[in-house]
Amino acid sequence: MTLWKGRLGEGMADEVAAVSVSVGFDVALAEDDIAGSRAHVQGLGKGGILSPDEVQTLLAALDRVGAELAAGVLDPQPGDEDVHTLVERRVTELAGDVGAKLHTGRSRNDQVATDLRLWCRRSLLAVAADVVALQEVLLRRAREAGDAYLPGYTHLQRAQPVLLGHHLLAHGWALARDVDRLVATVERLDVSPLGAGALAGSSLPLDPDYVAGVLGFSARFENSLDAVSDRDFVAEALFDVALMGVHLSRMGEEIVLWSTDEWAFCTLDDAYATGSSMLPQKKNPDVAELARGKSGRLIGHLTGLLVTLKGLPLAYNRDLQEDKEPLFDAVEQVRLTLRALAGLYATLEWHHERMQGAADGPAAAAVDLAELLVVRGMPFRQAHELVAGLVRESVARHVPLVELVQAHPDLGDAGALVLEPGVPVTRRTTPGGAGPAAVAEQVERFARRLDVDRSRIGRHERPTAGAAPAAGT
Repeated sequence: MTLWKGRLGEGMADEVAAVSVSVGFDVALAEDDIAGSRAHVQGLGKGGILSPDEVQTLLAALDRVGAELAAGVLDPQPGDEDVHTLVERRVTELAGDVGAKLHTGRSRNDQVATDLRLWCRRSLLAVAADVVALQEVLLRRAREAGDAYLPGYTHLQRAQPVLLGHHLLAHGWALARDVDRLVATVERLDVSPLGAGALAGSSLPLDPDYVAGVLGFSARFENSLDAVSDRDFVAEALFDVALMGVHLSRMGEEIVLWSTDEWAFCTLDDAYATGSSMLPQKKNPDVAELARGKSGRLIGHLTGLLVTLKGLPLAYNRDLQEDKEPLFDAVEQVRLTLRALAGLYATLEWHHERMQGAADGPAAAAVDLAELLVVRGMPFRQAHELVAGLVRESVARHVPLVELVQAHPDLGDAGALVLEPGVPVTRRTTPGGAGPAAVAEQVERFARRLDVDRSRIGRHERPTAGAAPAAGT
């Protein structure tokens, strides 16, 4: 069946059906379509458009359809254009003529907009929960790292020693911003479009505020044209996921580098690595590489949707069918990646001696020498030039930097002590920095942030949508 067959004399051409039918992917909205339909039926009952018996009949049929879909025993038929058609067809089979009243006062335009917001609300919160799970792993590994340190890099060149925990939490804080964006997107999309109809509302006594409450939305739409045409929330969701993908890509790239023999900062657990079909000795960081590779896919989904949206006039246009596949895929892929990276980081074996050996090069403490001179009263620019000259001389003459520092009258033994292995990282004392006291405080602040974010996610979670008692019963 189609929901518009009365206007057109013939069925769709096969070619039109091939490009138009969406039930193959929008069946992912089935749970939300059932919830939205339950709320709509309750609203029709509240407005006196349906009798109490009709409300009960339709709710029972919707429950049956929901159970059949969940059990995988209800398959689309050739005439089911989309998930909405599938649900209404089956409800009508179960409820008879009463089923034909299900769509009263509703369009697929406000229906799908409602379904998609419901799907986004629960799915983005699930993504946020997966992010927090990865952050918990990073926090645990940061605590376990203790006083282990490694080089911090700029331009991929060794810059200054930093505690390993500090480095891991740098990723944790970036992910915290991802959680913040996801929650903010959920807050903005938490508006019910149901009742907007095709584009202009209805002459029937509908109560959009009531159905918004039944569905757990915090508000109903303000403008019916905007309600059915708005896909800002999909674009925002794709942006949130794409930027998160960039963060995960950076983490993956780092593991790819660190696990090489050239760096040898860590070893992957066998369960989170792969082998080679040809080379017996290989242990490949495929999880990290896929985290890096999927970021391009996520960015592509965002770009594609923005291009689709940019030329659409008000209100609904069928182009909007193209919002779902990229959204569904982006959420699925980022959740797979988050879980795989959580397992990878949880099982990584760190090689502290290798890390610390790479961080103990005397040149990595050059800025500490300059700051020592600053504390003694020398202007920083002069101190910078003096230390840079010593580094240049050390490289040119192949003389250990510590010997030149110890022999210099402005540095001497105090300067040589700064270059001792393990000393420079302890000198980072500013809040948020990479030294022991600052990192210990950061660990606790990060743990508190995770508690806050868990609460934020929980506050936005909703019980099963549409489960309110039926009106008029």
